[in-house]
Amino acid sequence: MTHIPESELILNKDGSVYHLNLLPEEISDIIINVGDPDRVQMVSNYFDTIEVRKQKREFVTHTGVYKGRRITVLSTGIGTDNIDIVYNELDALVNIDLKTRTIKEQLTALNLIRIGTSGSLQVEIPVDSFVCSSFGLGLDGLLNFYHLKNDNEEKDIIQSFINHFPNQGIFPQSYLARASDKLLTLLSPDMHKGITASCSGFYAPQMRQLRLQPSRMDLIDKLCGFRFNELRITNFEMETGAMYGLAKLLGHHCCAVNVIVANRIAQQYSTKAEESMHKLIQMTLDRLSTL
Repeated sequence: MTHIPESELILNKDGSVYHLNLLPEEISDIIINVGDPDRVQMVSNYFDTIEVRKQKREFVTHTGVYKGRRITVLSTGIGTDNIDIVYNELDALVNIDLKTRTIKEQLTALNLIRIGTSGSLQVEIPVDSFVCSSFGLGLDGLLNFYHLKNDNEEKDIIQSFINHFPNQGIFPQSYLARASDKLLTLLSPDMHKGITASCSGFYAPQMRQLRLQPSRMDLIDKLCGFRFNELRITNFEMETGAMYGLAKLLGHHCCAVNVIVANRIAQQYSTKAEESMHKLIQMTLDRLSTL
């Protein structure tokens, strides 16, 4: 058994993982991820009981019971760099013996579900509708630091996208991973489905121009116009690509559902985003409680 050094797996004095400040018994096998720390309570307000409330930095965790099913909700903060921290530490909680610092022989697969907000890249996907991501397309480069192995369909999709949108030596190499079939089937009814692109920022990486002009002005047109058979890029945000890639590598189930709060093609923004988010949260909890 390989011993993981203290410098590589940092623990707090109480034995909890460093950033999340959590112990293995404090999480469920169903973990809802939200970006906004304030959204954790928005989700846990629907719980029947809450047994764990913890916070360290932007990482807020509540674990409780909803309709008889134990569920954890955890905020990641914004961006794929935070996903790298959250998913590795969640995996460590269930698949590494934190006392001996060795990988367990019997591995556990978590169910990781993102509930977030997103911008539509198709005019017919309106604000306040819901998108369930069949694939996550990473434009941020995080998974280039890992050995992501794609199946044949994933390889064909990502190569088609790279041909459609070459990085011209200024953008990171794009990557792609699919959602968990189990979670996609459970969560996607009555939602739009497609490819969700994940960007490394909110302004220029999503083609917003304030005082600085993006280095490439064709990003939205290229994303909107991409097709692979029946697949298209439905929306973009800042986390799903990394979630799908890391979950695939670590052997976890992962799926992302998003409220469309802006339609970037129609240049519209929701006037009832909070109401739509509550509707998505309750729908997702109801479906997860059957797992």
